[in-house]
Amino acid sequence: MIKDYEDFKVFVLKNTGIDLNAYKERQMKRRIESLIERNKFNGYDSYSKALTTDKEKLDQFVNYLTINVSEFYRNPALWQTLENVILPDLMSKFGDKLKIWSAACSTGDEPYSLVMVLAKKVPMSKIHILATDIDDQVLEKAKDGVYGAASLKGLPDEYKKKYFTKMGDKFFKISDDVKKCVEFKKSNLLTDSYPQGCHLIVCRNVVIYFTEDAKREIYKKFNRSMPVNGCLFVGNTEQIINHRDLGYEFDKLFFYRKVREC
Repeated sequence: MIKDYEDFKVFVLKNTGIDLNAYKERQMKRRIESLIERNKFNGYDSYSKALTTDKEKLDQFVNYLTINVSEFYRNPALWQTLENVILPDLMSKFGDKLKIWSAACSTGDEPYSLVMVLAKKVPMSKIHILATDIDDQVLEKAKDGVYGAASLKGLPDEYKKKYFTKMGDKFFKISDDVKKCVEFKKSNLLTDSYPQGCHLIVCRNVVIYFTEDAKREIYKKFNRSMPVNGCLFVGNTEQIINHRDLGYEFDKLFFYRKVREC
């Protein structure tokens, strides 16, 4: 019997591979109890039984748990910094065929934005973005490449005109040329191995939901995934306070450069 949140954490780890101990407890517990109430279950035990027998409910739970909020070109000023400062510097050091990882990529808005920005500098044949997320549902949506207008609200018109086809009044489909540049894979930042030799890692607005210990471990693993002078691009709500201890130098706002192995 699943009596309380502690029991539920064990159940979730066993059935999904997600370790809720790595998330901020008060925030996550409140989210889960709200979901249980919304689905009209009377507690952890009855909800756990439903998740065991109903795959659709389990998928809904994982999707809700992993907090998928994404949009193209989120925080435009930071993308301009990436385009005008960070990418030219990385290319001067590593060449024009950069290895780029979009970690916790959600519905694909971020890796596809990376492709469009890079395509202004190099042929698409040289662009390959690895994009990972823990949630099967969002990865499938990313592979479909169909988005509502709200997802494109911050995207410059030049990209909308060049890379999207309108579908009816409300939806847009991204071009196959862009889709071919992104490889989507399922991966858990807390438990799975990280790709190596990444010149740029983009992980935005995800780590804020983790405990301080989990954050530190993730930033250490990111460090080990990059060569010296590789760059980590984080969200506009995230700052790595102890970045020097983790082998990073503060480059531009929300960009951290690896200066030594951690």
